[in-house]
Amino acid sequence: MTPDQEFAPRLLDWHRQHGRHDLPWQQTRDAYRIWLSEIMLQQTQVATVIPYYQRFLARFPDIPALAAAAQDEVMALWSGLGYYARARNLHRCAQVLVAQHGGRFPEDAAIIAELPGIGRSTAAAIAAFAFGRHGAILDGNVKRVLTRVFGIEGFPGKPAVERELWALAESLLPPRDIEAYTQGIMDLGATLCTRARPDCVTCPMRGLCVAERDGRQAALPTARPAKVVPHREAHYCLFCDGEHILLERRSPQGIWGGLLALPEGEPKALAARLGLDLLRQEAMPPLQHAFTHFRLTLRTIRCSVASSPACAEGNFVWLPLHEAIHAGLPAPMKKLLT
Repeated sequence: MTPDQEFAPRLLDWHRQHGRHDLPWQQTRDAYRIWLSEIMLQQTQVATVIPYYQRFLARFPDIPALAAAAQDEVMALWSGLGYYARARNLHRCAQVLVAQHGGRFPEDAAIIAELPGIGRSTAAAIAAFAFGRHGAILDGNVKRVLTRVFGIEGFPGKPAVERELWALAESLLPPRDIEAYTQGIMDLGATLCTRARPDCVTCPMRGLCVAERDGRQAALPTARPAKVVPHREAHYCLFCDGEHILLERRSPQGIWGGLLALPEGEPKALAARLGLDLLRQEAMPPLQHAFTHFRLTLRTIRCSVASSPACAEGNFVWLPLHEAIHAGLPAPMKKLLT
């Protein structure tokens, strides 16, 4: 057999013996639970996702429950998991499913891919695991496996390389056992064909893999072209009356969109704007936070105020400190409060 003919049988044999079979979302055909796991697992490790997944389902057991929830509650449960646009899209998608699909997922991957926050690969995974539909996936793990096994050169994020990988992924699909194949290729990338120190000795593709044959595991997939990571600074105010702190609901766009956060700006100007009687100011230690595409330094001034008057602007709210810590705050701001 040719390498492309050998790929699926080898993968399926390996998955039956060594793949992951006991993750919480593998014990169901419920498209909602499968979708939730797929979204949470984007850019996030399994061990981190499991407790969030369990808490989320305990509060929102089905699509109608999620659709009916306030966005604040959704964001609070997501807080700490990062990439908050995922949570906003999850909430919006649930509302679209209720309004347009009777609160259920369609079975066609092409229709699923039109829903908010769901791309081609995630749609194919949902369709495979929930409905047994035949379709290729191409997440980061799969890209790594395919570029190494078949020696695909070029950064996978380039459109031409990505098109080549999609065509390859579709050509490799087996005629049956699509659920096991889809889980198997995910598991292979997550557990053996890892970014650093891949376990080529026990890999089912040993002897077939171009990168292993040529000693190019570290070179494939081709790295993103290097560029300088930008650095930004932002200035925040922690207004406190002794028992409460002032938080601002951020706009839906930009970093931490839709989350509660410390007000951003200069203390005296903010205090005057909000009618606060500013008593003392104290600079807190700067906090560094890394995003995917830039680094941020948070410079925060702790501002003591005489009282917590009613806010003239609707996007500001006073919360007791113990409640604020458990609200949907960005992770670095939770660090500032604890």
